[in-house]
Amino acid sequence: MNIKATVSSLQQFYLISVHSVTRAFRRPYYTREMIEQMDYAGAGSFFIIVLVSLFIGMALSLQLSAQLSSLGLKMYTGRVVGLAIIKEIGPVAIALSFTGRVGAGIASELGSMELGHQVDIIRVHGIDPIKKLVTPRVISAIVMLPLLTLVGDAISIFGGYYIAVFVSHQSGSFYWSQIKEIMDLETLVTGTVKPFMFGYLIACISCYAGLSTRGGAIGLRRSTTTAVVFSTIVIIVTDFLLTKVLLYAFGQEV
Repeated sequence: MNIKATVSSLQQFYLISVHSVTRAFRRPYYTREMIEQMDYAGAGSFFIIVLVSLFIGMALSLQLSAQLSSLGLKMYTGRVVGLAIIKEIGPVAIALSFTGRVGAGIASELGSMELGHQVDIIRVHGIDPIKKLVTPRVISAIVMLPLLTLVGDAISIFGGYYIAVFVSHQSGSFYWSQIKEIMDLETLVTGTVKPFMFGYLIACISCYAGLSTRGGAIGLRRSTTTAVVFSTIVIIVTDFLLTKVLLYAFGQEV
């Protein structure tokens, strides 16, 4: 019975994940819902992303300045900060913050609609619930998370600049020259691909958890927790797999 339930759950998740994207190109287009979700996922998350990114960049620069100083390599703080932020720490940290706010919100909202039979009402009126409820949330996550990551990376690098120049007394021009040097194709592709994949996975997992809600308030709590926990695990695992694939693709296999 457990195996049957697991297979059924995986099937439902697969259908939601695939149909949410394939049905985005079919009429009707729920433009209003998509704009609302983009506002919630993007503008609503802006402040927390800026705050988290700023202190991540400052903390990383402070730690690296101290460690590299003992090796006589403090001048390379900008290079290490830039690579770490753009390739790994930025996409992952911002995706985790996005999960805590947007993913949990999606799961709780759809879970409440499921418990209140609003999803059934949508079906009764002949409207595809995946098209109306899931697709706008998935598309908004795919669009907004990369944009938030771009902003967050820039804020982190500026935070690192502040620590490097005004605390560690390094050359500001050399810091930016190091940042400029690392902006090659491999770095830009790595920093861009990950947020797109993370946004898609977070939205799909959260929507599935919300639409699978059963059992009242306790079930809603369980669905929200499931969305956040599974999204976090998937982000970490996917980050490793994408890093491995991208290193191989650019001929940097370890």
